Amino acid sequence: MASQNVTQFTDATFEAEVLKSDKPVLVDFWAEWCMPCRMLAPVIDQIAEQFVGKVKVGKIDTDSNRAVSVKYGILAIPTVILFKDGVVAKKFVGLQNKADFETAIQALVQ
Repeated sequence: MASQNVTQFTDATFEAEVLKSDKPVLVDFWAEWCMPCRMLAPVIDQIAEQFVGKVKVGKIDTDSNRAVSVKYGILAIPTVILFKDGVVAKKFVGLQNKADFETAIQALVQ
C-alpha cells in the first residue's frame, strides 16, 4: 500500500513541487513495468514515513513524464534523485537499500 506521504509528481508540477520546495525532495523516477521499481516502492514509502516534515518524497512516472526524465538524464530506472534548493544533491541509479537513502538525507537535513 502506497504511503499517503508520497506525492505523485508530473512534468507540469515538478518545478513548483520539487525545484521550488523549501525542504529537500527525494524523487523516485520509475515506471509501472519496472520490477526493480516495484521492489523499491516499499523502501520509498518507509523513507517518506521516517522523514515526514523534514523531506518531501515523491515519484514521477518516466513513461508519462518524458520532459523531466530527459532533463535529468534518466537512462535507467529506478533512479532516485535527492534535490536541495532546486539542485541535484545526490543521484542513485538502480535498486538501493534504505540505509543509502537515510545517510544522504541525514546529511542534508542537519
